[in-house]
Amino acid sequence: MRAPADPEPWTTAFRREREAAWHELETMLRTIERAGARTLPEAALARLPVLYRAALSSLTVARATCLDLALLDYLEALTARAWLAVYGPQRSGRAVAWQFVAAGLPRAVRAAGPQLLVAAVALLLGHGVAQVLVAGDLSRYWYFVDEHLAGGRDPTATTAELRATLFDTDQHSSMLAAFAAFLFSNNAQVALLAFGLGLLAGVPVLLLMFSNGMTLGAMTALFHDRGLAVEWWSWILPHGLTEITAVVLAGGAGLLLTDALLFPGRCARLQALARRGRHAGTLVLGALTMLFLAGVLEGVFRQRVHDQTVRYLVAAATAVLWVAYFGFAGRRRS
Repeated sequence: MRAPADPEPWTTAFRREREAAWHELETMLRTIERAGARTLPEAALARLPVLYRAALSSLTVARATCLDLALLDYLEALTARAWLAVYGPQRSGRAVAWQFVAAGLPRAVRAAGPQLLVAAVALLLGHGVAQVLVAGDLSRYWYFVDEHLAGGRDPTATTAELRATLFDTDQHSSMLAAFAAFLFSNNAQVALLAFGLGLLAGVPVLLLMFSNGMTLGAMTALFHDRGLAVEWWSWILPHGLTEITAVVLAGGAGLLLTDALLFPGRCARLQALARRGRHAGTLVLGALTMLFLAGVLEGVFRQRVHDQTVRYLVAAATAVLWVAYFGFAGRRRS
């Protein structure tokens, strides 16, 4: 980008006095945008904010004295680029992502312990209630499981048909990928809904957790009733540990918003929402990432791996991984 030609002689002195600094700043900005600020010499980095303030001063003068619009556009674009170089984030996207994974998410999870515990209890309670109710009468299964979600796993199926749904080998790779994408989309909607419902005093979040637990509990009761408990848990645990943890994270995020609404403390309610909202946003982003991983496990790995021992080993490894990650990652060393 070049400074525009001067259409009026009375601006010549203004441009002659300041244009060299503009071009010096522009050269620095091209280097930063192409290769990063670290490639500049130390002296140039020290001079960068000085040149930025000088360009900002030039823009102020240009606006006040009604210079030509082309020069105003040039200075506005130059100062905007310089602002990003001086005050914008200095880390690459890869560094930001690594910081989130290595420390940001596990710290956010540990800090939201009470809210996550409440969400987990609501989900487990729903699972237990539905399992007891359906175990007493299989006709109650339809109270908790939508026909579309059941996918043939319902009381009308024979035991052999139920077992076949756990060890289906007929799905093509492209269908598995599509199935994984569908699962991620569906579960992500649940996670985002749990997060958004936090603004309604928390009760809808708990009901959503309870409802999801009841769906899983009804299915568990059905497979246990048919003597397929071992097969069922080998099918559900490899992806389910990740998926359920993600749903709990989303529920905890919603309860964080509820906490800010009901108990803002000494802060104004909007300030409390802003602070807790950033915390909750970290949990939701982590939940969506985990749901993507769960979708891959559910839509691809679980349909291709039928050895129950391998499935249980994967489930155990997944459990250890998440416990270690959320419990120890990102802790500051003394």
